[in-house]
Amino acid sequence: MFTAQELKSLNELEMLVYQYVTEHRSAVPYMRIRELATEAHVSTTTVLHFCKKMGCEGFSQFKWKLKEENGIDTQDKDIPDALNELQTFFWRVGTPAYREKLEQAAAIIARMERIFVVGIGNSGSIASYGARYFSNLGKFALSVSDPFYPITLTDCTSAAALVFSVSGETPEVLKLAHDLRERGCTLLAVTGNESCTLAQVCDLTLPYYTAARRSGVENYDLTSQIPAVYLLESLARRVHNRLNE
Repeated sequence: MFTAQELKSLNELEMLVYQYVTEHRSAVPYMRIRELATEAHVSTTTVLHFCKKMGCEGFSQFKWKLKEENGIDTQDKDIPDALNELQTFFWRVGTPAYREKLEQAAAIIARMERIFVVGIGNSGSIASYGARYFSNLGKFALSVSDPFYPITLTDCTSAAALVFSVSGETPEVLKLAHDLRERGCTLLAVTGNESCTLAQVCDLTLPYYTAARRSGVENYDLTSQIPAVYLLESLARRVHNRLNE
């Protein structure tokens, strides 16, 4: 992706951006420009100048090119270690802004009478675990991993659904979200992409910015679920603490 001629054109500050990008190739496509600038210890203007010298119109195009170069969502390739992505994720969730979103989500769940934890495929396994984890901590929850599961809510029942989806574009998950929305359910998304369709239809989104990875002719999902599990447990503990206040 980076040619010798392009690298020669970089000044000292732009080289800091280059060094950070090469060391965190899998994480950068899921960062905001301000976050990259902070991590590389430069200004956002320097990041933009770097992107233009790499032949991109802006940071969004650069991230897209980097994602393509990383081979995300391709088949029959080695699956890289997710440590860099996870380090970036844990840095993100440790920021005051993200902690505030977790508190907002916990406040919503704590005051609702009925809680659904939704997902299919690998996310369905997380949903089943999540419902049990919430219930263990004193907030009874039901898991929904069948897109045709009948959901009945009365007008006087307050409810929230915690919806897990890596891509946020799975039709069956979107159908479930739509059905829950139609029944007056507050929707909270846990997804790898905050710009996905699911995030747009939900009341609050907790993104984890992990690269979607698939392998084999069957296109099996190999995306790390560690961020989803962390967010689930973090929410459940916050809800537990609120119920005990």
